[in-house]
Amino acid sequence: MSFCNDRVSAINLGNLFTDNEHYKSLLDNERGTRYRDALHIALPGGEAWIFDYGVLIFWAVSEDERMALFNRLQFDHASLKADEQEHFRFEAQGTDFKISQDKIVLTNDDKLTRLAISHALAQSLKLNEYESQAQRTIQDNAHLPKTLANSGKISLSRKEIAKIRGHLFSTKSDIILHYELLDTPNFFWEYPEYEATYNIAARYLEIHPRVEILSKKLATIHELFDMLADEQKHQHSAFLEWIIIILIAFEIVMFGAQELQTLLG
Repeated sequence: MSFCNDRVSAINLGNLFTDNEHYKSLLDNERGTRYRDALHIALPGGEAWIFDYGVLIFWAVSEDERMALFNRLQFDHASLKADEQEHFRFEAQGTDFKISQDKIVLTNDDKLTRLAISHALAQSLKLNEYESQAQRTIQDNAHLPKTLANSGKISLSRKEIAKIRGHLFSTKSDIILHYELLDTPNFFWEYPEYEATYNIAARYLEIHPRVEILSKKLATIHELFDMLADEQKHQHSAFLEWIIIILIAFEIVMFGAQELQTLLG
């Protein structure tokens, strides 16, 4: 294959793409070739790999051709943020396959080799999304343990605590439901000869260590969830205790009133 340039671009289209059946139907018009969870689309001067979880990898595709594909898919590329994109360079005729300083050196013109590398690039970009989501959630709620340590309680209503717990649960479940995306892709069960290439790319992108760190962040989110659950139970118990105290006091007052009325009568 004759490439028009040496650029590789990874773009995370996000849930806006994966959750929209309209986009999926537009993909059918591209007449691509499917390899498990990846769709290969031949483009002038290069190719695109579109993964089912919303990541698109361009190999040697010009800016105009990329914009043309986005337009055909009716996707608003102007809404893409910098952290939703990563860019690399590649060399097509190296003696040994390697990745160094964001440059990919290929030893052949096999598109499945590029797919193996694209799997790692797509996972890395999706992992960026999960890392940011988990870190943002932890930072937004970092004040809660400090408040509890300093005052012994969290000065929030039960409704506010319930909302925070709901957000924590949503973040954790959203990541866990897609956690299998970070495992070795099923593609390599059918094409095991390409797994070594994938492993080199995954190691360069530090996918496995980052997944371990993400797991620890999810554990922190779970601890925050449990802490708020305990606080919510404590508030509920305290509320019930006050109701009991009020009822007892009311009963004492009523009993006293009856006794007084008996004495006066």
